[in-house]
Amino acid sequence: MDVTTSVSEKRLPINIDAIAASIVSTQKKNGEIPWSNGDKTDPWDHVESIMGLTIGGYIKEARKGFDWIVKNQLEDGSCYSSYKNGKPEDMTREANMSSYIAVGVFHHYLITKDLDFLQSMWDTVCSGLNFALSLQAPSGIIHWAKSPDGVVDPMALLTGSSSVYMSLKCGIAISEILEKNMPEWNTALLKLGDAIKNKPHLFNINKSRFSMDWFYPILCGALTGEKAQKKVDKHWKKFVVEGLGVRCVSDEPWVTIAETAEFILSLSAMGNQRLAKIVFSWIQDKVYDDGSYWCGFTFPDMVIWPEEKITWTNGVFLMATDALFNLTPASNMFNHKFWNV
Repeated sequence: MDVTTSVSEKRLPINIDAIAASIVSTQKKNGEIPWSNGDKTDPWDHVESIMGLTIGGYIKEARKGFDWIVKNQLEDGSCYSSYKNGKPEDMTREANMSSYIAVGVFHHYLITKDLDFLQSMWDTVCSGLNFALSLQAPSGIIHWAKSPDGVVDPMALLTGSSSVYMSLKCGIAISEILEKNMPEWNTALLKLGDAIKNKPHLFNINKSRFSMDWFYPILCGALTGEKAQKKVDKHWKKFVVEGLGVRCVSDEPWVTIAETAEFILSLSAMGNQRLAKIVFSWIQDKVYDDGSYWCGFTFPDMVIWPEEKITWTNGVFLMATDALFNLTPASNMFNHKFWNV
């Protein structure tokens, strides 16, 4: 697993194995991947970490991560929002967290080409997506969650709905490979895409200060072409700190590696590799001595915060690296042209 590649004109080394190994070192024996040692686990970030493991070549460990999801999926296809020390911590059931398994499974299949694995995960993927779609409103939006008491929260989150959109795309791709007929998924995807593109007033405006609300409609492929470019241009100064990266929140002096990496993925998805590589160059040296990446840092004082080594941060950094430098057969999975849009 000694894989090292140089990814910039400055020839700064990116040690793929060190990044993936930092995720492995945090993974529990049962396959669970918490945020950091002693921290909580949430299903969405757990899947992000699995994708990092797959890119790094840790296939056995990635499979253990999938097994954990299968074992913790509830009868209705949902997962609890967070777990700690092997027990549910937050028993809210969120649409995007429950359906994101489809993205991880499709990503893993693209790299491994293991049809048996894909078939073994079908029921889990199907149940997770159907739970999310049980929360879809006639307008196309996705209500974000059910409470522990089973009450649907009517709020719709643009980031969460965009995540479900990507999950649906991957689920449909899986269904086609396995020759499963799921026309209702295609209908739901069209309705959801229309809501994301044309009905911004239906989503919680209070979340617009988070950078994910800015670029997730692009990352998931709901916004493409000229509309995507206009979206980037409109809020560039709001979220981008030139030479440093992307703010997590517009009104806080805090750049995060995960949001910056996801924005890089979004730029790459649009086909703007040149700008994506420029932004990548701003963060590629933000590493600990073991080669894993910081979670984030404040500016202008450049204090690393928080200091924990976050698994999903390293997972999405590997995904961004893959998108820019074609490390695996899944490197184009977020690319808009890959989906023929």
